[in-house]
Amino acid sequence: MTEPKIDIQRVYDPRPGPHRASYLVDRLWPRGIRKEALAHDEWLKDVAPSNALRTWYHKDPAQWDEFRRRYEAELDANPAAWQPLVDAAAQRAIVLLYGSRDTEHNHAIVLRDYLLGRLSRGRG
Repeated sequence: MTEPKIDIQRVYDPRPGPHRASYLVDRLWPRGIRKEALAHDEWLKDVAPSNALRTWYHKDPAQWDEFRRRYEAELDANPAAWQPLVDAAAQRAIVLLYGSRDTEHNHAIVLRDYLLGRLSRGRG
């Protein structure tokens, strides 16, 4: 069995090819993007961090490690939100689309790592 492939990409970058299922994983619709212009298979708002966590983190991005821990706890408590992504990634490569300007510290990174961990546990 091949390793699952989960990529992350900003919504403002050129779209992934048609062979890649892509999922918008932001709670809020990205600014400046028309809904009909965003090539995505599904918008999974509920897999994004809660509004309270998102607001807390944006006030102090230096809290990356704590944000990561709190977001993973939210994911643990809501498997119905992320299970469709695990199912999709088990079948083919997927792309998680996000709107954050910060490409090194954003929830899509945490989500990708979380999903890959779930997939590896499922095969173990």
